Amino acid sequence: MRKLLVLGAGISQLPLIETAKRMGLYVIVVSRYGNYPGFAQADKVYYEDTTDMDKVVEIARLEGIHGICTTGTDVAVKSVGKVVDELGVSGLSYESAQLSSNKWKMKQAFMKHGVRTARYLKVTTLEEAYNAFEVLSPPLIFKAVDGGASKGIVKVADIAHVDYAYETVRKDTKLDFFIVEEFIEGTEFGAQAFVYDNQIQFIMPHGDFVFYGDTGVPIGHYVPYNLPKEVEQDLFSQLKQSIDALKLNNCAINADFILRDGQVYVLEIGGRAGATCLPELVSTFYGFDYYEQIVRAALRMDPSFTLNSSTPCACELLIVDKDGDITEIENENDDNENIIQISFDYHIGEKVNKFKVGTDRIGQIIVKGDRLEEVLNLLEEVKEKIRIELG
Repeated sequence: MRKLLVLGAGISQLPLIETAKRMGLYVIVVSRYGNYPGFAQADKVYYEDTTDMDKVVEIARLEGIHGICTTGTDVAVKSVGKVVDELGVSGLSYESAQLSSNKWKMKQAFMKHGVRTARYLKVTTLEEAYNAFEVLSPPLIFKAVDGGASKGIVKVADIAHVDYAYETVRKDTKLDFFIVEEFIEGTEFGAQAFVYDNQIQFIMPHGDFVFYGDTGVPIGHYVPYNLPKEVEQDLFSQLKQSIDALKLNNCAINADFILRDGQVYVLEIGGRAGATCLPELVSTFYGFDYYEQIVRAALRMDPSFTLNSSTPCACELLIVDKDGDITEIENENDDNENIIQISFDYHIGEKVNKFKVGTDRIGQIIVKGDRLEEVLNLLEEVKEKIRIELG
């Protein structure tokens, strides 16, 4: 029986684990302790930190795995790359993993390869943070280079807020520096893609629903995201340059962009599939099981990214605006073939957090339809029939 090592056991990795099990694979999960749903689905669990690369390599060798993968998280990507290099399995290289999971190295690679991206500075001290306001054009983004799920990112429009931003980002990084980059005013959107045997298999642009706190955090997405032909061509060109710059291969791609004045600027590129229901949107829109293809690519089992359809679809996270314990969950939605999923990550009596970053989600909605307008209307109708009370 083929063995697949999955890094992470959270809500983002759960469908990946379930898919691998359905495919008849022996699934080994590595994750630190916690109330993670993937543990119950795995054949074997190692309670280790997915960022401990040496430990993950040790486990991979001990188990004699045939493939490794993750989804929805940046923190485990370097461990994937390390195992790929050490054991010769399919996936992105360690060098590529480093470039795509460290925003400082990523920006350097972008600049070297002519990728259109925001100007930036490396910042180590508070004095350098203040100096960034003299060198760059505000508003600025203070950004931890080793973060994920939108943690350690603060938008700063006024120099009076530098102290707060500096302390916030330093708290959310394990490194002694971060980057400050110019905030590009425009329309934020993204794309999912996959590179296999150095060939881009598909590129799916998607629109984003964004929650604005310290910075913009995606809480949902929709497809199709229609762009003028010349903008779409620019998007494909910038994405290809980014993939080349980061040397990405045999992996999923999660890309974030800003569109300003008809030009596409690259914010970040990750060497894994996106979170916030994005693999489900790929599957629904194109008509193939994306999780299955991710697994097949990791095991060199001839993945197929044949585009069978173009079904409009959308998703959105369920969030709350304060901390508290759930006292009631009410879902008055009737069965509907166009409601793909309504799920809750928590139960009555459990504590939830006021939404700030992606991991503060408490559930998700996924819908589809014949036309995008119908899909977006359905999404709003579904949300109106869900009530979550906190005590």
